[in-house]
Amino acid sequence: MGAQWKAKGKAQAADARGKLFGKLAKEIMVAARGGADPSLNSRLRLVVEQARKVSMPKDTLERAIKKGAGLTGEAVNFDHVIYEGFAPHRVPVMVECLTDNVNRTAPEMRVLFRKGQLGTSGSVSWDFDHVGMIEAEPAAAGADPELAAIEAGAQDFEPGEDGTTLFLTDATDLDLVSRALPAQGFTVLSAKLGYKAKNPVDPASLSAEALEEVEAFLAAIDANDDVQNVFVGLGD
Repeated sequence: MGAQWKAKGKAQAADARGKLFGKLAKEIMVAARGGADPSLNSRLRLVVEQARKVSMPKDTLERAIKKGAGLTGEAVNFDHVIYEGFAPHRVPVMVECLTDNVNRTAPEMRVLFRKGQLGTSGSVSWDFDHVGMIEAEPAAAGADPELAAIEAGAQDFEPGEDGTTLFLTDATDLDLVSRALPAQGFTVLSAKLGYKAKNPVDPASLSAEALEEVEAFLAAIDANDDVQNVFVGLGD
């Protein structure tokens, strides 16, 4: 959890799927500003691959690319905004938003942070590293994540859920490493830039009730339509 917070529980799967498609469509539109051809636009290629892996409908995917590239005549303008502060019990949080109306998003974030503390720019980010995050799964039995990380040029790796591995890279090496991992026996599920806490809070230092309060806070933040990613300084 020191990297990216994800909602727990299969009961949320259907709702989460719809939200995921919405978030990916926004990322595709923003990435497509740099060109509608994924082979010539590495940022778009990474998001398109992620969208295909979660079975985003083809027409939804293509419409988002065309809209973002300005091929439909519709104006698309999303601002990338980072909100930082603390969840309950002083757990540091960075919230990444893509919004078409900052004047709507900012007050919504202030309300959501009332159970924590909304900070100013730089108040929390100093305690996070800006890194590339690649979630991958072994394509065959026996694939060694440590060897794959070394050979592909990743800085570090962490075991994930359901047998996946999170490979961490320098921010500038994200595309390079994601291209190299398949040759090392790993299938890339997602690749993005994000924030990893340098000094995450140890969950053992919090009571079960306190952890529930943190989870409820994070779930409320993540449910906001303008929120793309939530990065939390809480250890696994």
